[in-house]
Amino acid sequence: MTVHEQPIRRSGPSGRDVHGRIAVVVVLVVALVCGAVTAGLLWTTGVRADRAYTGRLHRVTATTTGPAEPSVPQAGQDGWPGAAAPAVWAYPKGVHRSGTVEVPPRTPQGHTVPVWVDAAGAPARPPDNGTERVLTSFCGGVAAAGTAGAVAAGVLLVMRRRTEARTFAALDREWARVEPVWSGRPRSGTDND
Repeated sequence: MTVHEQPIRRSGPSGRDVHGRIAVVVVLVVALVCGAVTAGLLWTTGVRADRAYTGRLHRVTATTTGPAEPSVPQAGQDGWPGAAAPAVWAYPKGVHRSGTVEVPPRTPQGHTVPVWVDAAGAPARPPDNGTERVLTSFCGGVAAAGTAGAVAAGVLLVMRRRTEARTFAALDREWARVEPVWSGRPRSGTDND
């Protein structure tokens, strides 16, 4: 070996840093795959649920019979509608209905607004615009990735500890065999007196 040649060095005995990096990559890949699969499943399920819900709705035009009033969210309501006004609409065809519907704030009396109704003609929650589905898919994917990453890291940590314990036990056995010869001391458990 010349002065300019340097041997390839690995940190620690038997390249433990290399093995540690591989373990980190494995954990990250497992976490990303689980997160992506979960997000995809949640997205697909949300799309199917929204299509089924939207398929039962009908969009009609309602005419307000009073001015818009700020509305208070009801128990179990998904979001803050902003304002509500009394209105009239017809659904099914020829059946006139009236009630309170969600409208943009400051909607005047006599203004027409689009309203979603169910098969019976009662006002219904509008179909999801995708925002909730995106948020649900993202959060579910992140949670799955975190859980899978933690589990994978735990499994790898346990495996590493077991491997280290076996390695150290083998080193102790080898040292117990070699040390007396090396140091000139008698082996324990033998009579050299």
